[in-house]
Amino acid sequence: MRAILRRVVQLVVVVVVVTFFTAALTSFLPGDPAEVIAPFATEAQRDEIRAANNLDEPLVVRYWEWLKGFFTGDMGQEYAGAGVRGEDVWERAQNALPKSLALMFYSQVLTLLIALPLGVVTAYRAGSRLDRYANAFAFALVALPTFVLAALLQLYVAVEWGWGDLPATGWVDPGAGLADHLRSVALPVLAIAVGQIAVYARLLRSDMVATLQEDFILMAKSKGLRDRRILWRHALRPSSLTLLTVAGLNVGTLISGALVVERIFDISGMGFLIYDAIARRQYIALQSYIAIVAILYVLVNFVVDLLYTVLDPRIRSARVA
Repeated sequence: MRAILRRVVQLVVVVVVVTFFTAALTSFLPGDPAEVIAPFATEAQRDEIRAANNLDEPLVVRYWEWLKGFFTGDMGQEYAGAGVRGEDVWERAQNALPKSLALMFYSQVLTLLIALPLGVVTAYRAGSRLDRYANAFAFALVALPTFVLAALLQLYVAVEWGWGDLPATGWVDPGAGLADHLRSVALPVLAIAVGQIAVYARLLRSDMVATLQEDFILMAKSKGLRDRRILWRHALRPSSLTLLTVAGLNVGTLISGALVVERIFDISGMGFLIYDAIARRQYIALQSYIAIVAILYVLVNFVVDLLYTVLDPRIRSARVA
């Protein structure tokens, strides 16, 4: 109960700090948001937009009004022009959030499917030619920006080469056909996952090299257990704690990568909404979208903390004590 309460407090603090920082940054943007929202409106109509969005109030007052609405379930509405109310922020988020979550989930699954075997094999063959080549290749992948890889995949794989009929843009819902859905997310997921594969594989390799020097591994070898069983049953589990920590902290990286990738591949996820809100000066919507992302980040890290106790019983025993 205490752990849950602590997480709730942490969630509230993270949401407040992140969204206030966002509100402060947007206040430094040049120009009048009302003019961007309604460029052909009269000054009286722009005054109405400023009043409705508290743009004529000081930063603290404007933020407090948004915060009260957010925690009471009112995330506001966007403006499409003078006197024209746009879509409800929560309705847009409901449509966009599943897409972003799907991209992040697929990216993590693909990353783990490739990084785990790669990390285990390179740790087992530490110092070999395979290990050196894998290390150099991993550094090259980490240095490749996500937006560059996404643009290259879109240009060459989808457009120039036409591999597997992979679409260059767009999103297909799973209900419209699983095969079409997977084809529509293949390139975005690959663009997000490539850099993470390199990071995860190198982290796991480093931790597993140290684990393989432990006494319990020597005992397992002395019992005549096969190397495959030692690697996957005895060494992998205690070597995964650092990887799990990075996976939890990496949610922010996944979100930032998804923002760029969703824009390039024209996928209306949370990243796309955040970009759109910035471009159209929808400050109320932007703070709500950022708050949803912050809540997601805290919840994922809470799940990571729970998984610690599964991977390492010592942590569970320490908490009980």
